[in-house]
Amino acid sequence: MALRTGTGRCAALLLAVALAAGTLTGCDSLLLDAALDGGCENTESRVKELASYGILDSRPEGTVVPQGFEDLESGCWADSGDAWVYADRTYVFPGDKAQVIPYYRAAAERDGWELSPASAKPSTAELPADLCFTPGKGDSTTTLEVYFLTAEVLDMEGRKPGPEFDSGSAYRVAVTSPADGSATSCSD
Repeated sequence: MALRTGTGRCAALLLAVALAAGTLTGCDSLLLDAALDGGCENTESRVKELASYGILDSRPEGTVVPQGFEDLESGCWADSGDAWVYADRTYVFPGDKAQVIPYYRAAAERDGWELSPASAKPSTAELPADLCFTPGKGDSTTTLEVYFLTAEVLDMEGRKPGPEFDSGSAYRVAVTSPADGSATSCSD
C-alpha cells in the first residue's frame, strides 16, 4: 500500500481512518466489508499475478524481514470508489536509504521495469525519497514502488514497529494496479 505520491499510501491512510472510525462507533465489520467490496470482486487472479513478481522477494544483502511482516501481503482495497489490487513486502535495511535506492534501481531495471521521470530526478538530498517504476512491455496497468516507512505510516496502518525498525531504514516494495485493469502511471 504505497502512497504513489498520491494513490497507495493515501489509500492505506483512508482505510486505516475508516477502520478506526468503525471501531470507535462499533461498526468496524460493516465499514470493512463496504471498503473491501467496492470493486474488489473477482480480483483474485490479478492479485496472484502481482504477488508473483520476483522483485518483491529481492533485497539487498543484510536486509531483514521485520517481525510481524514475514508474509507477502496482497489483496484488494477500495479507495474513494476506486479499487486497487496490490502485493507488497516490508523490509528493514541496516544502513540508510542511500544504499537501498541503487539496489532497487538496478534490480528493477534488470527485470524490465522503467524508472519514472520523477524518480529519476534528484531530491533535495540528492536521492529521491521513493522510487516508482512502470513495467514497460506495453503494460500500462501496473506500477512498482519502493518507499520508505516512518513510525507514523505504520501507526496509521495500525501496525506496531518492532525493534528491527530502529536498526536502519524501513521500506516497502509494492506492486499495484487498478482492480479494473485501467491504465495507471507513476505520479510525476
